[in-house]
Amino acid sequence: MNTGKTLFAQIMDFLPWTTFTRLVNRYGGDRYAKSLTCAEQFRIMAFAQLTYRESLRDIEVCLSAQSAKLYHMGFRQEIKRSTLADANELRDWRIHAEFAQRLIAQARKLYVGEALDFELENTAYALDSTTIDLCLSVFPWAPFRTTKAAVKMHTLLDLRGNIPTFIHISDGKLHDVNVLDVLVPEAGAIYVMDRGYLDFKRLHTFHQASAFFVTRAKSNIDARRVYSAPSDRGIGIMCDQTITLNGYYSSRDYPAHLRRIRFKDPETGKALVFLTNNFVLPATTICALYKARWQVELFFKWIKQHLRIKRFFGTSENAVKSQIWIAVSVYVLVAIIKKRLNLDASLRTLLQILSVTLFEKMPLQQAFTTNALVENQANSSSQLILFDF
Repeated sequence: MNTGKTLFAQIMDFLPWTTFTRLVNRYGGDRYAKSLTCAEQFRIMAFAQLTYRESLRDIEVCLSAQSAKLYHMGFRQEIKRSTLADANELRDWRIHAEFAQRLIAQARKLYVGEALDFELENTAYALDSTTIDLCLSVFPWAPFRTTKAAVKMHTLLDLRGNIPTFIHISDGKLHDVNVLDVLVPEAGAIYVMDRGYLDFKRLHTFHQASAFFVTRAKSNIDARRVYSAPSDRGIGIMCDQTITLNGYYSSRDYPAHLRRIRFKDPETGKALVFLTNNFVLPATTICALYKARWQVELFFKWIKQHLRIKRFFGTSENAVKSQIWIAVSVYVLVAIIKKRLNLDASLRTLLQILSVTLFEKMPLQQAFTTNALVENQANSSSQLILFDF
């Protein structure tokens, strides 16, 4: 890396800017832009995500304090919060959404060989959603409760590398199961989801597309046993059955056989009943797949803690969606950098380092080495003590 560049500029070099330019031209993003281009808007919002900025004023003040380095970070002039607010309000959010999808495609190629905690050749996804609470008077376009607004972030997470492959942003009222209508099943892939997605008509669509699903059964399921496979109670597999649905509507919506596995956790004693259309994988693998679904919950927790998707810089639907998609792009970009530079540190550690070193001029890989961290600690220890108690 060129040591004359700031770390922020080196990070931005990993982005496919030619693709970004094509998307901007497709949606006319720079058609009426006089001072702030879409590329600069993306850089500013990415900077805000990487450095944990809290507001437009916070962004403006932070960048103004480093005005001498703005040109080397890709900014042609000082940033004004009103100009950035207008850009977030008016620039089409689909530019950032499609750009994030391009980054996701790159990341998935890098993480395709990642190993799971169990043996599995199929691609495995975890599907879930998270709700981001908002103020109804400020965000009236996102109704949720009588006195509350919210947006839902429906996410399909690739369990190899924990890369989000599909994201759908809706208002808080949209039920999780409706996302199955938007999702295009991938033949041979396994979709792991909780009971909120149990809709036999929609699941049969997955079955017809040669895709597999793993979900939990509801307690009132009406079904009869067709066949019982041998089970090992010593490892918690209480039964492994082939069943058919009895209910009039459910049997019409899903006429094929299902596989029902009852699992009792040896540690907690809790019993879980899984439903799947995969009759080939061992019962223990089906149970392990559902346990791996927790990765999507950790993903939601991670991005809410380390990225700015709970406090928004704008109040319009376009501004909110733009900020969420740019946050996803930053997450995937850091994952790409981690893989391409063969870094052992976690994404959390990488973000922490970047948040305090973006203005530094050093090779990017050096910033993440142990020697660099030790040197930074030594430099800080040699500083004068302001208060000595």
